[in-house]
Amino acid sequence: MFSLVWRFFPGPAWLRVIVLLIVLAAVVYAVITYIYPWVALQFPPEESTVGS
Repeated sequence: MFSLVWRFFPGPAWLRVIVLLIVLAAVVYAVITYIYPWVALQFPPEESTVGS
């Protein structure tokens, strides 16, 4: 999988590393900003019975 991604980006190795880091940062940002909150809404709220 990594070799496919590595061959997809043109340019020298140092430029590929920079582009891959930028793409990875964008994916992490999107997951934390959009995916995790959406998944959290899909779970029912927890019912706590500790104080009762």
